[in-house]
Parts: sequence; C-alpha cells; structure tokens
Amino acid sequence: MNRRLVTLLLPLLLAAAGCTATDTERPAPSRPGAAASRPSPFADCAALTTAPSAAASAPTSATGDPLPDLSLSCFTGGAPVALRDIRGPAVVNLWASWCPPCRKELPAFQRLSERAGGQLQVIGVNTRDGRDAAQSIGEDFGIRFPILVDQGEALQRALNRNAIPLTVFVDGQGRVRHVDTSGALDDARLGALVREHLGVAVPA
Repeated sequence: MNRRLVTLLLPLLLAAAGCTATDTERPAPSRPGAAASRPSPFADCAALTTAPSAAASAPTSATGDPLPDLSLSCFTGGAPVALRDIRGPAVVNLWASWCPPCRKELPAFQRLSERAGGQLQVIGVNTRDGRDAAQSIGEDFGIRFPILVDQGEALQRALNRNAIPLTVFVDGQGRVRHVDTSGALDDARLGALVREHLGVAVPA
C-alpha cells in the first residue's frame, strides 16, 4: 500500500520541485535536419556578448562567482558562446520540453524579455532535450529570446544542481548573484528576483 502511494505521489513531487530525467525518459535524438527544415523561432546568439543597451548599474555590493568556464552551442547555429563572455545583467533559464514546470514558466521569461527594455538579457539553455521538441515548444509558446544548447548537462553539473527548471541571475560583471530552484516562476516572482538580485526594475 505504501509503495503504491509513493508511486502515485512521485510525479506530483517532481512537477512541484523540479524535473530530472533518466536515460529512459530522455527524448530520442532528432532526425538530422528535421527541425532545421523550418525557421527557428529563437533569436540568434550574436548579441549575447554585448552589454544590454540600457543596462542598469550593477549593485555596488556585487559578490559571487563568475559563470562557469564553458562554451555552449547556439540553437540557431554559429560559433559556440563562451558563458564568461556573456554580458549582463542577464537571466539564464535552463529548461526542457519534457519538464512541466519549465513549460509553465517559459512564457513569463518571454514577457520579461519584452518588458526589460534593454536593461537585461534573457537567455535560455535547452538541456537534455530533442531538437524537434524544443523547437515545437518555442513555436507554440512564442519564445523569441536566444537559446543555447547543453545536452550533456555541463552547466547543471558546474552549478552543482541536478533538476530543472533552474534560473541563474548574472550581474553586469558576469557574476552569479543567485541560482533559483524554487520551481515554476510567474511574472511577479520573476520580477521580484530580478529587482532583488540584479537591481533592475522591470515594468509590470
């Protein structure tokens, strides 16, 4: 009876706290060129190494470690992006199409990118996912911000985290000010975290 109860509750706990995936849950690799046959909904990554045009001054008490010394490919192609070359302030969201709370919060990140008015960058990192599935989510939800790809979970490992969604708040000096693992973020919570950790007030 107890085993049956655990079996019923486990999916709910994963959805509330974050998603992990075993090899059997990982989406099958996409067919080469399948998603590439239609235009990507995501922006390219060329601007990620340029500071936001209207970036607010970083808090003077900024502390934290730099982003991990990793380079990730861009969903739309081009040269890999070195994370330490990303110019903040930035909000980096790790997500996958198979993760329910990731899908729930992605539209809030798109709205943040639209409301930020050049004060910060919103960047997605698609992890352990199929290219077709990721592109379909972007199309369905109207996601337009740049997406990096990390199928080996290198960024999660470097941050010592094993579940998504995962959101990293990076200041203007490229330092990690906060890593949020509280589950799906809505507009109000996301705006509050941006204000608290990056000193950026985004209009509601």
